[in-house]
Amino acid sequence: MATALITGASQGIGACIAKRLAKDGFNVVINHYPSDGDKEKAEAVAEECRAFGVKAECYAADVSKYEDCEAMVKAAKADFGTIDALVNNAGITKDALLARMKETDYDTVIAVNQKSVFNMMKLVCSVMMRQKHGRIVNVASVAGLYGNPGQVNYSASKAAIIGMTKSVAKEYGSRNITCNAVAPGLIRTPMTDVLSDELKAKMIEAVALRRYGEPEEIASVVSFLVSDDASYVSGQVIEISGGLSM
Repeated sequence: MATALITGASQGIGACIAKRLAKDGFNVVINHYPSDGDKEKAEAVAEECRAFGVKAECYAADVSKYEDCEAMVKAAKADFGTIDALVNNAGITKDALLARMKETDYDTVIAVNQKSVFNMMKLVCSVMMRQKHGRIVNVASVAGLYGNPGQVNYSASKAAIIGMTKSVAKEYGSRNITCNAVAPGLIRTPMTDVLSDELKAKMIEAVALRRYGEPEEIASVVSFLVSDDASYVSGQVIEISGGLSM
């Protein structure tokens, strides 16, 4: 049975991806930030995944730290035998206009959102190369495609992920490893729940479908990209935004 590792999978989009891949028949490695609250949420996700008859285990790791990622990948490989799909989903925001943005807030967002992708791809690609097979999906954002006021750090991290995706697709394609990205738009998650009603309404006006996207709609596209149906798809960025860019 194939195994998928999902970072930042204790809630939101990551949790939905974990459950969808479990439904698809993947064993799932559920990464969460090392805190009691995140551990509890991750365990609940794992229980839902196990209901599909697959193996699901939780691994605490701060994915912005290479040594944490290294320990997690080593443990997951020992416990599951293979890592066939990697979904780099972990991400945070620390929004502010450029003139007011703290250097620490810039650095933290880059570390969690972008450095984590480097850490995980470097480590997991080594596993996938030996297997001569692998699927990588990186969760970017429309902010990485078009920018967003007040999100210089977030937009930079997501734009970097898109460039990394294309580079890794070229580097590892000959080893039967695909690497793609999804770029969600306005999705209903804990990250968007904190926005003001006024801002939400303004943002939805820019969406052709005039509604939020749901995390399950992101998970469906990820499900396709890690499946055999997407065996000839690599280096692509799939925008999932309800027509935001039109």
